[in-house]
Amino acid sequence: MHIDRRFVLVVSLSLIWALLVAGAFYRLAGGAGGRTRAASQKQVVVATRQIPVGSTLDRASVKLRGMPESLFPAGAFSRVEDVLERPVISAIQADEPVVEARLALKGSGMGLGPMIPPGMRAISVRVNDVVGVAGFVLPGMRVDVLVTGKPPNRADTETQTVLQNITVLSAGQTIQTDGKSQPIVTPVVTLLVNPAEAEALTLSNIEGHIQLVLRNSTDRATVATRGRRLHELYGAAPEEAPAPSIRQAAAPRPAPVARVAPVTTVLPPAAPPPQADQIIMIRGAVKKIELFSREKEAK
Repeated sequence: MHIDRRFVLVVSLSLIWALLVAGAFYRLAGGAGGRTRAASQKQVVVATRQIPVGSTLDRASVKLRGMPESLFPAGAFSRVEDVLERPVISAIQADEPVVEARLALKGSGMGLGPMIPPGMRAISVRVNDVVGVAGFVLPGMRVDVLVTGKPPNRADTETQTVLQNITVLSAGQTIQTDGKSQPIVTPVVTLLVNPAEAEALTLSNIEGHIQLVLRNSTDRATVATRGRRLHELYGAAPEEAPAPSIRQAAAPRPAPVARVAPVTTVLPPAAPPPQADQIIMIRGAVKKIELFSREKEAK
């Protein structure tokens, strides 16, 4: 078999030229890519360990790490100095970027204080296993507050829903959960309320008996309820308490004026004069009456 030398030469030169061109493009692409990656790197502050809620960031708890600029998280920091001495209001995991939403303002304190938003209040109520829903009222959950007592001017016991969709800040001294939703048996639960709700909750806790009702954290609806009275459970007629009487000082009555009747003298009737004895004498057609006095007769 005879092979044309010119054909072999052309094919060989073509292959060599193709290899040279491919190598040149590869080197150019690699250099441009390296420069692009070097230019897109940006430093971000990340946590060196797991940081719980209520802690304050220091230099040992954060560090800088490079990452692509296109993946830089919103609200993240590029300088360690920007996050030092700031309280943590949401737990941060190890190697997680530190963002603004998980930190409170510098100088806002430690523990529970930084977790209270401006305009809100934290109020603690004493509970037991029943009121605390058997220990399953954990930080971050939402509850309704019911109060049972006797309203004014009513003799019947009544239960009313006074607060709805209230956030639980802490159960006892625990301000965060461990992710396993383990029950926390504690005598005190702290709720996040506004000033008006704090007044209602304090009055309910003093004047009645409160009960916490656990609700789904995604359910934010407010339901209008009319309450429930004791007689409705037994089908009896309602019994209203008598209205309190207001006693007013009675005005002094005037003394009765005695009316004196005029004195009249009643004289006894005069004795009739003594009647003389009568003798009737009838002689024929003539009738004759003769009078005889007893005094004359006695003489």
